[in-house]
Amino acid sequence: MYQQTVSIRDLPADRQHPEVDGPEQLSGLEHLALRTRTKLRSRDLIVQKYGGSSVADAAAIKRVARRIAETREAGHPLVVVVSAMGDTTDELLDLAVSLSPKPPAGELDTLLTTGERISVTLLAIALADLGVPSRTFSGKKAGLITDGIHGKAHIVNVDPHHIRACLKREEVAIVAGFQGKGLKKREVTTLGRGGSDITAVALAAALGAGMCEIYTDVDGVYTADPRIVPRARKIDVISNEEMLELAASGSKVLHARCLEYARRFGVPIHVRSSFNRALGTLILPSKDQEAEWDHKPVWERAPAVEQPLVSAVLCDESVAKLTVLGVADGVGKSAEIFGLLADADVQVDMVVQNTSSARAGGSDISLAVPSRDGFRVRAALSAAQGAIGFVDLQYDGQIGKLSLVGLGMRTDAQVFSRLFKALSDAGVEIELISASDMRIDVVIRAAVLEDAGRAVRLAFGLDHAGEGATTTP
Repeated sequence: MYQQTVSIRDLPADRQHPEVDGPEQLSGLEHLALRTRTKLRSRDLIVQKYGGSSVADAAAIKRVARRIAETREAGHPLVVVVSAMGDTTDELLDLAVSLSPKPPAGELDTLLTTGERISVTLLAIALADLGVPSRTFSGKKAGLITDGIHGKAHIVNVDPHHIRACLKREEVAIVAGFQGKGLKKREVTTLGRGGSDITAVALAAALGAGMCEIYTDVDGVYTADPRIVPRARKIDVISNEEMLELAASGSKVLHARCLEYARRFGVPIHVRSSFNRALGTLILPSKDQEAEWDHKPVWERAPAVEQPLVSAVLCDESVAKLTVLGVADGVGKSAEIFGLLADADVQVDMVVQNTSSARAGGSDISLAVPSRDGFRVRAALSAAQGAIGFVDLQYDGQIGKLSLVGLGMRTDAQVFSRLFKALSDAGVEIELISASDMRIDVVIRAAVLEDAGRAVRLAFGLDHAGEGATTTP
């Protein structure tokens, strides 16, 4: 019954969604509501991903099984990707570290993937109780091929022929997330943070799915963290590009790698809660693929970058500022500094270079880096101080980053004017600034980050007067 699809390597730019032969079945109210926003058909394949909080215990697994059964009854072939239950991965990691401060990478990956294998088996049992046929798959059996790097592997190919066979038998394919098989040594590897989301999007791309649904413990993507700002507004539809900027600015809903994968292969994502029936946030492909979609309020409200549309304001306390003082004048000095940072696998978010106050004719280079990398950055640069030729290092861990995310941000002077006036009126001094077409970042003192977030949200109409401010946890 299930139409053959192609792998990622063979996926054409104008791919069609796979369908199941036979008469189209009626959908439920929930599915009908979703169809008003997209061209999702009742026979299109859906890939669903359930996070750890969604399968945290037996009651949660039963709830997920019922949702899967209802989706299947609506006529959709289903591939389900599951994370480990609750905090299982963290508990396994803590157990391994209690035995050895540096567990062998291969053995650690093998251990950590057991959490997902437990989840898929329990879900299959719950589905069997509802009379729903299913088949479980490890990442290896699902055809996820990685570059073989333990702990942070990247997918290099997807060959889901076993899953296609499962779907032909009208079974639900349940896949263990977060894992794959190394290309050369064929060992189990884990995909790192957000690995199950990446698994789901990769399979959706390879199978030509009509939708990739990411189920979590929040109702969707908000203009601020709803756990901190109760009246933060849910974003109904957002572009993949905007969502990438939100992820880069500290939003924890989806990892940037997952969004980059979805953008590359044009995979639509629906972020929603597994604890209620509300529609969540649709993350649609980029503007050049918008013709595939019926519901395009983002594009209708912002037809050109000359009309900026601010989506969210995010505050991130997990950053630090490092300043390399008195870098000697000479070709290649900056390249040496950034080469060291690359070797240390440090992500540099913002860079500012000024005339040095510590050395005549030299320069001072300020960097915004993740605070978790602060020790490694200082150690690497201090060891190379003599070779590079700089005077001193300054490290500041008491800063925060405020990000304004939307469309057409850099091309409208009014956006900058309103942002800087809001910060000025709140008595906030800016230390670093970075801007792109879809994001403006400012580094400020951590002590005023909360007040700054409140002031900027009020200035752009994203909050109500008198509310608490937000910081990303």
